[in-house]
Amino acid sequence: MAAYRIFRLKESLRAPFRQLPHVSGVSRIKLKDYDESGIVEAATPYAAWCALKDSNADALLVGDLLVDEADQIRIVKFVGFEPAEWIVPDVKLPQELLATASAGSPA
Repeated sequence: MAAYRIFRLKESLRAPFRQLPHVSGVSRIKLKDYDESGIVEAATPYAAWCALKDSNADALLVGDLLVDEADQIRIVKFVGFEPAEWIVPDVKLPQELLATASAGSPA
């Protein structure tokens, strides 16, 4: 059995998420929009969903995530589980900052 980490979509974002149109492909998600809430052991993401659906407090809702041991992310959507990936912000290195600052200054 695999262990899946559970990430819950913040309540303030749940309604807007439900109103988004369905798009196929990999969803891009932000870590700041989620709270980690525990671990569930199951053979598949669907088995994890079934194990949690009977408990009202712990049921997976649309927008929630399951992350497996290989760091593959699955997001709960109306059509089932779909792949997702974290959005990683670009980090400028100090040389890039210096180059950007000198390029922007008048000669």
